[in-house]
Amino acid sequence: MAEYFTLPETCLHAVPDNVPDEAAVFVEPLAAALEIVDQQHLRPSDRVAVVGDGKLGAMIVQVLRLTGCDLTLIGRHPERWTLYQQQGVRCLREAELAETGFDLVVDCTGQPSGLATARRLVRPRGRLVLKSTFAAPSELNLSMLVVDEIQLLGSRCGPFAPALRLLERGLIETEALIDGRYPLTDGLEAFAAAAGRLKVLLEVRPQK
Repeated sequence: MAEYFTLPETCLHAVPDNVPDEAAVFVEPLAAALEIVDQQHLRPSDRVAVVGDGKLGAMIVQVLRLTGCDLTLIGRHPERWTLYQQQGVRCLREAELAETGFDLVVDCTGQPSGLATARRLVRPRGRLVLKSTFAAPSELNLSMLVVDEIQLLGSRCGPFAPALRLLERGLIETEALIDGRYPLTDGLEAFAAAAGRLKVLLEVRPQK
Protein backbone atom coordinates (compact mmCIF):
# COMPACT_ATOMS: atom_id res chain seq x y z
CA MET A 1 0.00 0.00 0.00
CA ALA A 2 2.94 2.30 -0.54
CA GLU A 3 2.52 5.23 -2.91
CA TYR A 4 5.46 3.97 -4.97
CA PHE A 5 7.14 0.61 -5.30
CA THR A 6 9.24 -1.30 -7.82
CA LEU A 7 9.14 -4.90 -8.99
CA PRO A 8 10.13 -6.87 -12.11
CA GLU A 9 7.80 -6.37 -15.06
CA THR A 10 7.63 -10.15 -15.45
CA CYS A 11 5.62 -10.23 -12.21
CA LEU A 12 2.84 -8.12 -13.73
CA HIS A 13 -0.34 -9.32 -15.38
CA ALA A 14 -2.56 -7.04 -17.44
CA VAL A 15 -6.05 -6.81 -15.99
CA PRO A 16 -8.74 -6.90 -18.73
CA ASP A 17 -10.63 -3.65 -19.17
CA ASN A 18 -13.95 -5.20 -18.13
CA VAL A 19 -12.57 -6.51 -14.81
CA PRO A 20 -12.93 -3.82 -12.12
CA ASP A 21 -10.35 -3.41 -9.38
CA GLU A 22 -12.87 -4.80 -6.88
CA ALA A 23 -12.82 -8.10 -8.78
CA ALA A 24 -9.12 -8.06 -9.68
CA VAL A 25 -8.14 -8.22 -6.00
CA PHE A 26 -9.52 -11.78 -5.97
CA VAL A 27 -7.02 -13.00 -8.58
CA GLU A 28 -4.56 -14.50 -6.09
CA PRO A 29 -7.03 -16.72 -4.16
CA LEU A 30 -8.78 -17.58 -7.43
CA ALA A 31 -5.44 -18.68 -8.90
CA ALA A 32 -4.84 -20.81 -5.80
CA ALA A 33 -8.21 -22.45 -6.37
CA LEU A 34 -7.32 -23.14 -10.00
CA GLU A 35 -4.16 -24.91 -8.87
CA ILE A 36 -6.36 -27.78 -7.68
CA VAL A 37 -7.72 -28.51 -11.16
CA ASP A 38 -4.22 -27.99 -12.56
CA GLN A 39 -2.98 -30.76 -10.26
CA GLN A 40 -5.99 -33.09 -10.25
CA HIS A 41 -8.34 -34.33 -12.95
CA LEU A 42 -11.93 -33.98 -11.76
CA ARG A 43 -14.68 -35.92 -13.48
CA PRO A 44 -18.30 -34.75 -13.55
CA SER A 45 -19.20 -37.97 -11.73
CA ASP A 46 -16.82 -37.26 -8.83
CA ARG A 47 -18.25 -36.52 -5.38
CA VAL A 48 -16.24 -33.59 -4.03
CA ALA A 49 -16.29 -31.83 -0.65
CA VAL A 50 -14.71 -28.50 0.27
CA VAL A 51 -14.16 -28.00 4.00
CA GLY A 52 -14.02 -24.31 4.89
CA ASP A 53 -16.19 -21.39 3.80
CA GLY A 54 -13.70 -18.55 4.14
CA LYS A 55 -12.07 -16.44 1.42
CA LEU A 56 -10.24 -19.31 -0.24
CA GLY A 57 -13.19 -21.67 0.08
CA ALA A 58 -15.33 -19.09 -1.73
CA MET A 59 -13.03 -19.30 -4.73
CA ILE A 60 -12.54 -23.07 -4.60
CA VAL A 61 -16.24 -23.94 -4.69
CA GLN A 62 -16.82 -21.56 -7.60
CA VAL A 63 -13.96 -23.11 -9.57
CA LEU A 64 -14.78 -26.74 -8.82
CA ARG A 65 -18.46 -26.31 -9.69
CA LEU A 66 -17.36 -25.52 -13.26
CA THR A 67 -16.22 -29.15 -13.62
CA GLY A 68 -19.79 -30.38 -13.16
CA CYS A 69 -18.85 -32.52 -10.16
CA ASP A 70 -21.25 -33.33 -7.30
CA LEU A 71 -20.06 -30.59 -4.94
CA THR A 72 -20.66 -30.05 -1.22
CA LEU A 73 -19.38 -27.16 0.91
CA ILE A 74 -18.92 -27.80 4.64
CA GLY A 75 -18.65 -24.62 6.69
CA ARG A 76 -19.63 -22.69 9.79
CA HIS A 77 -21.15 -19.54 8.30
CA PRO A 78 -24.59 -20.12 6.73
CA GLU A 79 -24.97 -16.36 6.23
CA ARG A 80 -22.35 -16.68 3.46
CA TRP A 81 -23.96 -19.54 1.57
CA THR A 82 -26.65 -17.82 -0.51
CA LEU A 83 -24.35 -17.25 -3.49
CA TYR A 84 -23.09 -20.83 -3.55
CA GLN A 85 -26.57 -22.28 -3.16
CA GLN A 86 -27.73 -20.17 -6.11
CA GLN A 87 -24.86 -21.69 -8.07
CA GLY A 88 -26.09 -25.20 -7.28
CA VAL A 89 -23.62 -26.03 -4.49
CA ARG A 90 -24.95 -27.97 -1.51
CA CYS A 91 -23.92 -26.23 1.74
CA LEU A 92 -23.95 -27.89 5.16
CA ARG A 93 -22.55 -27.66 8.64
CA GLU A 94 -20.35 -30.61 9.59
CA ALA A 95 -22.96 -31.88 12.06
CA GLU A 96 -25.56 -31.97 9.26
CA LEU A 97 -23.44 -34.15 6.98
CA ALA A 98 -24.34 -37.80 7.44
CA GLU A 99 -22.43 -39.41 4.57
CA THR A 100 -18.71 -39.75 3.93
CA GLY A 101 -16.96 -41.48 1.05
CA PHE A 102 -16.13 -38.45 -1.09
CA ASP A 103 -13.80 -39.03 -4.03
CA LEU A 104 -11.91 -35.80 -3.41
CA VAL A 105 -11.89 -33.55 -0.33
CA VAL A 106 -10.25 -30.14 -0.06
CA ASP A 107 -9.28 -28.68 3.31
CA CYS A 108 -9.07 -24.89 3.29
CA THR A 109 -10.05 -24.18 6.90
CA GLY A 110 -6.62 -23.18 8.18
CA GLN A 111 -7.26 -25.30 11.28
CA PRO A 112 -6.06 -28.76 12.38
CA SER A 113 -9.67 -29.65 13.15
CA GLY A 114 -10.60 -28.93 9.53
CA LEU A 115 -7.92 -31.31 8.32
CA ALA A 116 -9.33 -34.00 10.62
CA THR A 117 -12.79 -33.42 9.18
CA ALA A 118 -11.50 -33.61 5.62
CA ARG A 119 -9.69 -36.87 6.35
CA ARG A 120 -12.88 -38.38 7.79
CA LEU A 121 -14.85 -37.51 4.67
CA VAL A 122 -12.56 -38.96 2.01
CA ARG A 123 -13.16 -42.52 0.82
CA PRO A 124 -10.51 -45.26 0.74
CA ARG A 125 -8.26 -44.67 -2.27
CA GLY A 126 -9.68 -41.17 -2.48
CA ARG A 127 -7.80 -37.88 -2.75
CA LEU A 128 -7.17 -35.35 0.01
CA VAL A 129 -6.01 -31.88 -1.05
CA LEU A 130 -4.43 -29.66 1.60
CA LYS A 131 -4.78 -25.94 1.08
CA SER A 132 -4.41 -25.04 4.75
CA THR A 133 -1.21 -23.83 6.37
CA PHE A 134 -1.15 -23.53 10.14
CA ALA A 135 1.48 -23.39 12.86
CA ALA A 136 -0.28 -25.76 15.26
CA PRO A 137 0.71 -29.45 15.18
CA SER A 138 -1.61 -31.88 13.43
CA GLU A 139 -2.60 -35.25 14.89
CA LEU A 140 -3.44 -36.73 11.50
CA ASN A 141 -3.09 -40.53 11.61
CA LEU A 142 -0.59 -41.19 8.85
CA SER A 143 -0.87 -44.95 9.30
CA MET A 144 -4.52 -44.84 8.27
CA LEU A 145 -3.57 -42.84 5.19
CA VAL A 146 -1.43 -45.82 4.23
CA VAL A 147 -4.07 -48.40 5.14
CA ASP A 148 -6.77 -46.56 3.15
CA GLU A 149 -4.32 -45.70 0.37
CA ILE A 150 -5.27 -42.03 0.43
CA GLN A 151 -3.57 -39.74 -2.09
CA LEU A 152 -2.36 -36.72 -0.09
CA LEU A 153 -1.64 -33.59 -2.14
CA GLY A 154 -0.30 -30.24 -1.00
CA SER A 155 -1.62 -27.37 -3.10
CA ARG A 156 -0.54 -23.75 -2.78
CA CYS A 157 -0.38 -20.91 -5.32
CA GLY A 158 -1.70 -21.08 -8.85
CA PRO A 159 -1.75 -19.50 -12.33
CA PHE A 160 -2.84 -15.86 -12.58
CA ALA A 161 -3.58 -15.75 -16.32
CA PRO A 162 -6.43 -18.32 -16.21
CA ALA A 163 -7.81 -16.62 -13.10
CA LEU A 164 -8.01 -13.33 -14.99
CA ARG A 165 -9.74 -15.10 -17.88
CA LEU A 166 -12.42 -16.49 -15.58
CA LEU A 167 -13.06 -13.02 -14.16
CA GLU A 168 -13.10 -11.51 -17.65
CA ARG A 169 -15.73 -14.03 -18.77
CA GLY A 170 -17.91 -13.44 -15.71
CA LEU A 171 -17.65 -17.04 -14.52
CA ILE A 172 -16.67 -16.13 -10.94
CA GLU A 173 -18.83 -13.97 -8.66
CA THR A 174 -16.94 -11.59 -6.37
CA GLU A 175 -19.26 -8.68 -5.53
CA ALA A 176 -21.23 -10.71 -2.97
CA LEU A 177 -17.98 -11.57 -1.15
CA ILE A 178 -17.07 -7.97 -0.32
CA ASP A 179 -18.03 -7.21 3.29
CA GLY A 180 -16.74 -3.67 3.58
CA ARG A 181 -14.96 -0.78 1.87
CA TYR A 182 -12.69 1.73 3.61
CA PRO A 183 -10.62 4.69 2.40
CA LEU A 184 -6.87 4.43 2.93
CA THR A 185 -7.11 7.03 5.70
CA ASP A 186 -9.12 4.47 7.71
CA GLY A 187 -6.64 1.69 7.08
CA LEU A 188 -6.24 0.61 10.71
CA GLU A 189 -10.00 0.42 11.13
CA ALA A 190 -10.19 -1.66 7.95
CA PHE A 191 -7.67 -4.17 9.24
CA ALA A 192 -9.56 -4.46 12.52
CA ALA A 193 -12.84 -4.98 10.65
CA ALA A 194 -11.34 -7.65 8.38
CA ALA A 195 -11.22 -10.25 11.13
CA GLY A 196 -13.89 -12.85 10.51
CA ARG A 197 -15.07 -11.33 7.23
CA LEU A 198 -14.72 -12.60 3.69
CA LYS A 199 -13.20 -9.53 2.04
CA VAL A 200 -12.59 -5.97 3.17
CA LEU A 201 -11.29 -3.50 0.59
CA LEU A 202 -8.96 -0.55 1.08
CA GLU A 203 -9.77 2.01 -1.58
CA VAL A 204 -6.72 4.03 -2.54
CA ARG A 205 -8.07 7.21 -4.11
CA PRO A 206 -6.65 10.70 -4.49
CA GLN A 207 -7.85 13.06 -1.80
CA LYS A 208 -10.14 15.82 -3.03
